[in-house]
Amino acid sequence: MKYGEEEIKKAELEPWPNPSRERDYTIDISFPEFTCLCPRSGYPDFATIRIHYVPDESIIELKSLKLYLNKFRQVYISHEEATNRIFSDLFKVLSPKFLRVEGDFHPRGNVHTVIKVEDGNKRETPGNTS
Repeated sequence: MKYGEEEIKKAELEPWPNPSRERDYTIDISFPEFTCLCPRSGYPDFATIRIHYVPDESIIELKSLKLYLNKFRQVYISHEEATNRIFSDLFKVLSPKFLRVEGDFHPRGNVHTVIKVEDGNKRETPGNTS
């Protein structure tokens, strides 16, 4: 097994202390190389995972997030289940004031799917006017 595969295999989401708890601020993360496997056909699915959150006590350590997301590349999972699982795992680890996870799956068979999951106390986040 290659060293990268070993790191991915043992990856866990790692929270870090929020360095600026005295204010609300947003963190936007984009992961454009997400892959998983279609549970029906076995074909690979490709997506951009977007994470938008307002931290409370913790922020996510980015390398741990990258390795965690790479764990999905050999998992047979639907778009909906993948996006919801990522949301649930992040929410459990961070307990943020607000969290939105978006799975923007690349078209396959001329079908484009975007899954959005969000929850938290803050619906209007700093810098978000929409």
